Amino acid sequence: MLKRLLGDVFVVLIALACQTSLVGQETLPLWNQWRGPQRDAVVQGPAWPSSLNEQTLKRSWRVELPPSYSGPVVSDSAIFVTGTENNEFEVAYALDRESGKELWKTKWPGAMTVPFFAAANGSWIRSTPAFDGESLYVAGMRDVLVSLNAQTGEEQWRVDFVEQLKTPLPSFGFASSPLLDGDSLYVQAGASFIKLEKATGKIVWRVLIDDGGMMGSAFSSPTIATLAGKRQLVVQTREKLVGVDPENGALLWEHEVPSFRGMNILTPTPFEDGVFTSSYQNKSWLFTVTQTDGKFTCDETWSNNAAGYMSTPVVIAGHAYLHLQNQRFTCIDLRTGERQWTSQPYGKYCSLVAQDDQILALDERGLLLLLRANPEKFELLDERKVSEDEAWAHLAISGNDVIVRDLNAVNLFRWQANEE
Repeated sequence: MLKRLLGDVFVVLIALACQTSLVGQETLPLWNQWRGPQRDAVVQGPAWPSSLNEQTLKRSWRVELPPSYSGPVVSDSAIFVTGTENNEFEVAYALDRESGKELWKTKWPGAMTVPFFAAANGSWIRSTPAFDGESLYVAGMRDVLVSLNAQTGEEQWRVDFVEQLKTPLPSFGFASSPLLDGDSLYVQAGASFIKLEKATGKIVWRVLIDDGGMMGSAFSSPTIATLAGKRQLVVQTREKLVGVDPENGALLWEHEVPSFRGMNILTPTPFEDGVFTSSYQNKSWLFTVTQTDGKFTCDETWSNNAAGYMSTPVVIAGHAYLHLQNQRFTCIDLRTGERQWTSQPYGKYCSLVAQDDQILALDERGLLLLLRANPEKFELLDERKVSEDEAWAHLAISGNDVIVRDLNAVNLFRWQANEE
């Protein structure tokens, strides 16, 4: 009897263990906003193979779309993408994740032309949407934020920052990507940094207000970090790096970040109690935040001559792997500021996603690189041309799916080695 009872208990424990494992898989974070769920471009899940050949990474489908600069976001059943149609409309799409079939399409008037010196990179929609499981939040070029029902594409609310705040139209459009956090949404728009109720679009507070200037709203996208014991928003404007209290918008600390024409583009990258950033025609810095008696200060810890541009680094084992203005990759020891190595040139832009000690890097020429995160040397495991069109949108990865949004289409590739 006892033996049978113990056997039954064993079966129950095994069943519970299997359920826990399955729940863990089902609740694996999806690629739901700019640089993924934690805003750090680091993904969990099945290990990647060490090859990018067509047998290992197979294209499942390709769907042609109007051009876009914004990255795809992913639910368990759909991929959400944007486009600029006929230089007149902005469009949001939901595509079936398995087949690429269009589930819905919503569009609105919203195109604009960027200044001539940036026109080579196109005037299409730039900001990557955010998805919270129910709604899709899409930022349009003319400083408009739209909430859509993710199941139907129906518009739920719209905020026109130019009309509501009487601010100038940003010269490069709405370039920053919305940040999700609980019931709130944070955006760099309306020549400022803004917190909104995500259910209604109501503005809760507005800080870091400037006159918009020639460049308009910031290029960089905000993130969240705990620095010096305080959970806070980390925001990079066109001129400085700032810590902001998410509750009331209070400015906790700030530090100037030298820039050329306000081109501070990278998403600030938290590391321990510091923040790494790099700017065009300048260099790289680590700023450390400290707190004494409730007062925060921010000081430069180190700098070096690595000049970033548009590509935000990934951090692995205390090292930042960064794509530079000179089109080369570099590895920087974040504790010392020393550059460990610099690679040969690749494309003008590269989006990076990391898992364990591997990095997938998509440059704007449509070349996908698989790198080993090795602080001793640049280590290229494989490379493959995945698009004949330019690919300025950020790479997205969810489970076995690798989603490439090139200029004229969205492509879904799938790791074959990890399929049952």
